[in-house]
Amino acid sequence: MTDHDQPGGKPWLSLSEAAQQLGVHPITLRRWADAGEIGHMLTAGGHRRFAVQEIRRFAAERQRNASTHIEQAWVDTATLRTQAVIHSHHTVPWMRVFDERDRELSRTLGRRLMAIVLQYVSSGEGGDLLLDEARAIGEKYALSAIGHGLPISTVLETTMSFRDALLDSAMLVAGGDTVRDNARLLRRINALLNVVQLAVAHVYDAPGKP
Repeated sequence: MTDHDQPGGKPWLSLSEAAQQLGVHPITLRRWADAGEIGHMLTAGGHRRFAVQEIRRFAAERQRNASTHIEQAWVDTATLRTQAVIHSHHTVPWMRVFDERDRELSRTLGRRLMAIVLQYVSSGEGGDLLLDEARAIGEKYALSAIGHGLPISTVLETTMSFRDALLDSAMLVAGGDTVRDNARLLRRINALLNVVQLAVAHVYDAPGKP
């Protein structure tokens, strides 16, 4: 059997060719095959052959696992950092204009926004309903701030500190083997928080605002 015999009409790759497709050393692929992690067949001469479809399946599974790992690492780090940011906001001077009810609303909105960010980042593409909810939170922040006579700069400073915490967390979990995943993570974070900040600006710019 040659390296490109096609049993069942499917193309097959040699060990070295399959390893090259996966971007790993042949020894690594041989170890995965021996452990049963990737399907293969043996020729009459004892050489491994890998179906192209199996290589594609295995590569896709590795990509999903890598994406899941980086997202979970980011979730853990971002949760801690944003909790610190939310707590710090309640010690700044301008928060004195808020009563306890207002502060509890602010905490609730902050926690909900964080949950939305986590859902949005973990989803594939789309997420329009989450963006709508994030927009509504931005509008509530703005209306509350206007009601207490706070300038837009104060609200944007708050949302920027939230953004910084999330982006810093993404940088902390960045890895050389997951550049694509990190880029996607940053795009999703920015896309959602842009919606929040634009919602704040639109409320402040609206004619006849409260």
